[in-house]
Amino acid sequence: MKSRSESSHRQDQPLTPTLSPEGRGSKSNRPRLIITADDFGLHQAVNEAVEHGYRDGVLRAASLMVAAPAVADAVARAKQNPGLAVGLHLVLADGRAILPPQRIPDLVDAHGMFNSDMVRNGFRFFFLPHVRKQLADEIRAQFEAFAATGLQLDHVNAHKHFHLHPTILSMMLSIGRDYGMHAIRLPSEPGMGPWLRPWLALMRWRMKEAGIRYNDHVFGLRHSGSMDEAVMLDILKQLPPGLSEVYLHPASHGHITESMADYRHADELAALLSPRVRETIAERYVLCDGFSDPAVSAA
Repeated sequence: MKSRSESSHRQDQPLTPTLSPEGRGSKSNRPRLIITADDFGLHQAVNEAVEHGYRDGVLRAASLMVAAPAVADAVARAKQNPGLAVGLHLVLADGRAILPPQRIPDLVDAHGMFNSDMVRNGFRFFFLPHVRKQLADEIRAQFEAFAATGLQLDHVNAHKHFHLHPTILSMMLSIGRDYGMHAIRLPSEPGMGPWLRPWLALMRWRMKEAGIRYNDHVFGLRHSGSMDEAVMLDILKQLPPGLSEVYLHPASHGHITESMADYRHADELAALLSPRVRETIAERYVLCDGFSDPAVSAA
């Protein structure tokens, strides 16, 4: 079975790292790596960066916000670059819902926007049945909107990693199976606080029981918004065995939203295009075309 980039060797063919002579013999033993851009569809500058990072850099996957302002442009670019692995970036905080406010009045304001109070909302999701019903409806609507794009669903994750919440994860698992979901990001970065370990252990167990593929490690939480070349190179020096996902928030220029006012989007795009980053990956890792790449199962 061919990987995405091998099976779509057309105009969209990205620059693929070339293995050094020293690395060729041990390729099968190398750690696997997925490099993903989040917030695809949020802004045209994000979409431009995703396409540029895929065609000319090491980016291989993107997570789509289906209710975001530039989603139509993002879908068009994804279809022009069929080797790009696209997944669903569920938005349940700090963003726009896809259902109208009258359908989910306990989740959004009059303009259809989620707030950013994830702690309060987390309690409401857990304890209030009528809120859970609206939440399930919105999650299903976002899966349905992704399916309507005609894109293959490579993975699912949640904005602000809200799928750490057990109620959201349960809904993702039950609803996602209706839409062919087979992979979810595990937001487990080495060195994270011990208070998260029980939640992550529960996530691992539930995804394993559901037959869902997931990464062993993630990188991008600690340096969110500042994943420049130096940070990327530092991360790439220390990837542990197994499957790692590195995620970024690239854009072709600066200020995108108030909640990311201090993010260095252009520097993150530059990291994806960096020859030094490409060479380091080629020497040490197997770069996978998203979670659907057959090489992922070898991690």
